[in-house]
Amino acid sequence: MKKIGAIILSTVLTAVLAAGCGSNNTESSGNSANGGNSAGDTIKIGADLELTGGQASFGDSASKGAKLAVQQINDAGGVLGKKLELVVADNASKSEEATQAAQKLITDDKVVTIIGASTSTNTLGIVPVVTEKQIPLVAVGATNPKVTVDERTSKVNEWVFRAAFIDPFQGQVMANFATNSLKAKTAVIYTDTSSDYSKGLQKFFEETFKKNGGQILSQESYQQKDSDFKAVLTRIKASNPDVIYLPGYYEEVGKILKQAREMGITVPFLGGDGWDSPQLAEIAGAAALDNTFMSNHYSPEDTAPEVTSFVDAYKAANGGAVPDGMAALGYDAVKLVADAISRAGAADAAKIKDALAATKDLQLATGKITLNETHDPVKAAVVLKFVGGKQTFETKVNP
Repeated sequence: MKKIGAIILSTVLTAVLAAGCGSNNTESSGNSANGGNSAGDTIKIGADLELTGGQASFGDSASKGAKLAVQQINDAGGVLGKKLELVVADNASKSEEATQAAQKLITDDKVVTIIGASTSTNTLGIVPVVTEKQIPLVAVGATNPKVTVDERTSKVNEWVFRAAFIDPFQGQVMANFATNSLKAKTAVIYTDTSSDYSKGLQKFFEETFKKNGGQILSQESYQQKDSDFKAVLTRIKASNPDVIYLPGYYEEVGKILKQAREMGITVPFLGGDGWDSPQLAEIAGAAALDNTFMSNHYSPEDTAPEVTSFVDAYKAANGGAVPDGMAALGYDAVKLVADAISRAGAADAAKIKDALAATKDLQLATGKITLNETHDPVKAAVVLKFVGGKQTFETKVNP
């Protein structure tokens, strides 16, 4: 069995009492039926993230965003008079290891809530564990509807929430952008069939594009860790689509874009938030990203006060690095949890779960969030255009 490393990311500060109530603010904790532990001066939050493997860039960004949120909350006095302690477990970008990491965080580390994972497939590996153990989960970057709604029963997963918008909205945004902004009449969809995320986006893009009167010329497929895409790209080039929809993760997307441009394919490529990594430009090359567009959860170029304050704080804490969407979602996930604990009045898993379900008009880095009846956030998306290998703000789309 592989050993899951847990890295404690916490800030040791002077204990702070809650203002204005004159009590000791003692929390119930320990061996409750719902699990979790908030004994002493800290409340433990677990983070099940991709620190190594194929989506390590996502997990690294999410953990940095989450760490910043913990720092800010603790600097402001903590929650219920206690400091937050973030316990991060590496799921190695694998669903089965995400399952093991969740089990360790709950059983050994006694966390009261988990945030993560960064991808849909890895998050789906966590869902059965938190459901059985009755510990709330706030998914960071998972956008597949199956995360919060059981596809077998169509019932809401009671203990599962998310910080990201879902694929139906993201797919619709890019299909409408292709039709209305790029005036596309035909498209090819190139899907990662090993990814629940990619297959979800393919479905919803196709539905909306066809509804808009567009034609899907062909549907092509690849799998994670593939490296030679020339045979499929040759077929795509021959079909001469107006746009190519590529809903995948940055590692394969970068290789596909590089090879496509080398083969003389110049039409626009469109993708989703899975493109959002600094490594994309490194893999593809800046020139290959010209005439490409992606949907995302926020833009660091947004001038809204909540965005600028987050971006400035993140840059100060991370050597000037600009936060990507996954960093913002990691930050928001911790803020969601902290807000729920505060409203619950106790670091108790069942009470936190109920408070999360009641989240309404909470201002976060990626927008003002209300969680709907399926535990999904209702918030805007942005479309970003790559210029010189860098993301630039194109437009914002409200739900």
